[in-house]
Amino acid sequence: MAKKIKAIVKLQIPAGKANPAPPIGPALAPHGLNIAEFCQQFNDATNNKEGAIPAIVTIYEDRSYDLKIKEPLTSDLLKKAAGIEKGSGEPNRKKVGNITQAQLEDIAKKKMPDLNTEDIKQAMKIIAATAKNMGIDIK
Repeated sequence: MAKKIKAIVKLQIPAGKANPAPPIGPALAPHGLNIAEFCQQFNDATNNKEGAIPAIVTIYEDRSYDLKIKEPLTSDLLKKAAGIEKGSGEPNRKKVGNITQAQLEDIAKKKMPDLNTEDIKQAMKIIAATAKNMGIDIK
């Protein structure tokens, strides 16, 4: 028989830097999870990544959990590729950086498991839209 799900918690945590302090502790403690064990498991799984990592924690009635780690945020990947600190406050008027088609394709390939398409061209369109909303031009 399948385990009964108690809660699903979505978190964004810097890669390899999970600790029991907020936001992790207050989000998971009410559900009875061993937070130190969770932090250790997350840090081990994200040692080789960088940026904010989305994670989905499915918590069961028996206090066990499943951890699904996604790819880094698209905005973080775009900022790194463009070499900028943050996106534009006025993306339609003020551009803050540029990326090439090759960089766009690399980001799309990396984000493929998290996107709702299997086609690389469609994935590139999704990433390009995010870049446009951040004030990043694609050359």
